[in-house]
Amino acid sequence: MGTRLPRGPQPPVSLPGIRTTSRGAWRSTRTASWPWPRCSGLSPTTPPRWPSSTCTGKVGGTAGAGYLTMSKVVPFSHYAATMLFLLAGVACLRGIGRWTNPQYIQFITILEDSHRIGTPEIKKKLASYNFDFRSWPVDFRWDEVSSRSDSRGISLLQPPPKHRSTANGFLNAVKKLPCQIASYIVAHTFGRRMLYPGSVYLLQKALMPMLLQGQARLVEECGGKRAKLLACDGNEIDTMFMDRRGTSEPQGAKLVICCEGNAGFYEVGCLSTPLDAGYSVLGWNHPGFAGSTGIPLPQAEANAMDAVVQFAIHRLGFQPDDIVLYAWSIGGFTATWAAMTYPEISALVLDASFDDLVPLALKVMPESWRGLVTRTVRQHLNLNNGEQLCRYQGPVLLVRRTKDEIITTTVPEDIMSNRGNDLLLKLLQHRYPKVMGEEGVRMVREWLEASSPMEEVAVCSRYEVEDDWCMSVLRSYRDQHGPDFPWSVGDDMMPEGRRQLALFLARKHLQNFEATHCTPLPHHNFRLPWRL
Repeated sequence: MGTRLPRGPQPPVSLPGIRTTSRGAWRSTRTASWPWPRCSGLSPTTPPRWPSSTCTGKVGGTAGAGYLTMSKVVPFSHYAATMLFLLAGVACLRGIGRWTNPQYIQFITILEDSHRIGTPEIKKKLASYNFDFRSWPVDFRWDEVSSRSDSRGISLLQPPPKHRSTANGFLNAVKKLPCQIASYIVAHTFGRRMLYPGSVYLLQKALMPMLLQGQARLVEECGGKRAKLLACDGNEIDTMFMDRRGTSEPQGAKLVICCEGNAGFYEVGCLSTPLDAGYSVLGWNHPGFAGSTGIPLPQAEANAMDAVVQFAIHRLGFQPDDIVLYAWSIGGFTATWAAMTYPEISALVLDASFDDLVPLALKVMPESWRGLVTRTVRQHLNLNNGEQLCRYQGPVLLVRRTKDEIITTTVPEDIMSNRGNDLLLKLLQHRYPKVMGEEGVRMVREWLEASSPMEEVAVCSRYEVEDDWCMSVLRSYRDQHGPDFPWSVGDDMMPEGRRQLALFLARKHLQNFEATHCTPLPHHNFRLPWRL
């Protein structure tokens, strides 16, 4: 049985640290046991409340957390002041060292004279120093000779607009807004860096010793003249010019403007090929590459190329019919744009280039991203080389790498997936539509499938291609109808004749080079395009 508890009033129970009163109220004798601090005006019988910063002396009202106190702020400020003092001391020491160095004083004097006077003699002295190119004076401005008043940029080819009613167009624009925002983010974050890896700072930092060595070689051994061009969008373009006019080189009267690849620089790029072949050469770096400023997007690329061509014509003194455009890989975009915009240019050579960026972008991205990738390229990174090439009327030569691993859509061994084939077909179909019917396209594809010179010759021999006959037919048509494309030659011709013309034209417009994408083209393989 349990113990019975006594009834009636019980005496108060004493607990540790608590004493009672006659009225049953309690008070704490151990104030430290409460979770809030003792403050003035806080009665022991007052209910608990969060303390105000005015009664604790803590900073920022974070007394409960205790993250930032005066005891922590004071040492931090001491550390910061010490670091600032050290940095200021280093800057002062560097300044004193520079102004007591006679060579640095001489450099500053030459740099200031180049900004004020800018004579060729001073520029030549300035070129002997290696310094930040941002301090280099501007040698040529886009508005010195251009009559355009719009500084936003030159025009690019745009896809044809889709005609819709006003209501449907507005609703469709609202529906597409999230996709457009996603495309913009993709293009301006990792998209452009994947397309132009040479603009990545870390890559440039790693290549800087090699770039400086190549630049010194061009200046000291090849007589290169460096210049800064100001494009219409405000970007500064770094260029290098090697003049072979007046030398023993017969090709020196021709200027080759080189357009580098997506990770190429004129210091170590394709510029060496025409330079070793004896031509006068003008190289330039993409916006955001090495000494050039800006971001390498299609509009900025075209603006830079426009300044380069204007500089070659109006400052270097070359006539358009003495200028040859030579492009490697992605440089085909700016080269085809310049050829389209300046139709008087003498010739165009495209090495390891492609017709359109979309198939190559889809190759490296997940299949589920197909719609996003296509939209992003078309709206922000539209390198439509084939479309621009068809707007040019002059001679064209395409160089196809038979082991190219970059512009093939499957594997390097699949030569038929090389997008250079599509660039050739688009060009021939535009210029010779009657010859390049279904039968003509089939003949050219069969010739493109040949993987060696012997197989190419075998294909031409199988269809009995007579070069003299083809030349006479084409010259006769040009004399009667003029040189402007497209031509209707082959309209009243037998199928055998059209097959011969198709294979003949393919051989004249495309040159195979057995190498990978990044192998430099030897100078003995560089030649100007075929002229009728």
